[in-house]
Amino acid sequence: MPTPRTEHRAKIAEARNVLGEVISRARYADEPTILVNRGKEAAVIVSHPFYEQALRDRAVIEALTLRGEEPAADAKPAERSKAREAREALAAAERAADAALSVTES
Repeated sequence: MPTPRTEHRAKIAEARNVLGEVISRARYADEPTILVNRGKEAAVIVSHPFYEQALRDRAVIEALTLRGEEPAADAKPAERSKAREAREALAAAERAADAALSVTES
């Protein structure tokens, strides 16, 4: 089981006063800071490598989502099977991610 990430929360005005510290935590300790505005989560400061990985992950998910779209009515059974497998794999990955997030939040 992965080690729970240390996450910080700060009001935007408070984070502004210690911005160097917030950036250092993200950059060197890989600890994100969630910025809160009027009681609502507004943004997150993360390290650049984390951000780049998030972009790659998003691109992979979007590609798999497209691959899992329902094929045309006249599609071959193999195409239908591949699309179904892609949808099932994405659903399983989403459940696993949700479970992992719920463990780290508790």
